[in-house]
Amino acid sequence: MKMTTKGRYAVTAMLDLALQYGERPTSLANIAERQDLSLSYLEQLFSQLRQGGLVNSTRGPGGGYTLSRAPDEIAVSSIIKAVNEQLPKTDGEHEPCYMSQVWNELSIEIERFLDSVSLADVLESVEVRNVAERQQRIFVENHLPSI
Repeated sequence: MKMTTKGRYAVTAMLDLALQYGERPTSLANIAERQDLSLSYLEQLFSQLRQGGLVNSTRGPGGGYTLSRAPDEIAVSSIIKAVNEQLPKTDGEHEPCYMSQVWNELSIEIERFLDSVSLADVLESVEVRNVAERQQRIFVENHLPSI
């Protein structure tokens, strides 16, 4: 199963915020640059994430976004649901096929799994940490004054 772009971008951006948890607000422009995502697309996603109660926004100089609660309290499934991303299910538009029951059961298991995985769980991965450190290093290098 492959998650759609909308869901992946939302989870990726929320992981970026989770890495900054407890610090000052993070601008969408910084997230967009670090994650190589479209700023206008992030603006749309963050509107939905804010409405879903997953992020807080701060206006003005030094403003940006922060997680609304700790990374271990935000399930990956809640992010996907906040951006109106449907978890895979068979739809009622087609006549049931031989595999309908299997796909429905798989959907239930996927949702149960994503309910059990928090942002903090994802950040425990060594691979995720390595990518985050590389992205931050590149971001800082790109913003150092030229001498």
